[in-house]
Amino acid sequence: MSEVKSSTIKLLLVDDHHVTRLGLRTLLSGFERFEIVGEAGTAAGAVAEIRRLHPDVVLLDIRLPDGTGIEVCREIQKLGVETKALMLTSFADDRLVFEAIAAGADGYLLKEINCDALVGAIEDVFAGKSILDPAVTRKVLDRARGQEATAARSKLDLLSPQELRVIARVAEGKTNREIGTEMGLSEKTVKNYLSNALDKLEMNRRTQAAAFFLSQTPGTGA
Repeated sequence: MSEVKSSTIKLLLVDDHHVTRLGLRTLLSGFERFEIVGEAGTAAGAVAEIRRLHPDVVLLDIRLPDGTGIEVCREIQKLGVETKALMLTSFADDRLVFEAIAAGADGYLLKEINCDALVGAIEDVFAGKSILDPAVTRKVLDRARGQEATAARSKLDLLSPQELRVIARVAEGKTNREIGTEMGLSEKTVKNYLSNALDKLEMNRRTQAAAFFLSQTPGTGA
């Protein structure tokens, strides 16, 4: 657990289940450093209480009856308050983790976390640190490592099916005339498809497009 400091940390508990909020209140009230200043069971209620109470840390569930904790995070950014957002949820979906972080969440924890780890996480987030549950850290790292490849692959996704077929044949070293014969298109039509594909890929030469295609689709034929 993090080293306890003297200042009180004002907490707002946001969860649509009353029993969950009661459990958190009972648990965290046992620590002198924490002051539970309020609760909310909806996204709208959370934003209203954040605006009214200016808590230091808000514990937020992802799924709420009228929205999500991610939307609450975005509202916190708009309000310009110093409130830190710590997601406390049952959902380990990597998409939700990334959305929460992008929305300004300072931490993401799963509800099965033990008491000492939760207390330490609240103190760390209050101190300005970012916290990720070990169960989701690997997913975040894996996705971060794959972002560059995903971004590159998404460029190919910009191409129409015909443009992609033309680029695939260019990657095989075929001329526009050979591609046209194989695909039943005029040489001019092939040239137009290739030109459009190069524009979308932000490239100037067919050799660039061929190399890029092969780097993203190793072993793929036409």
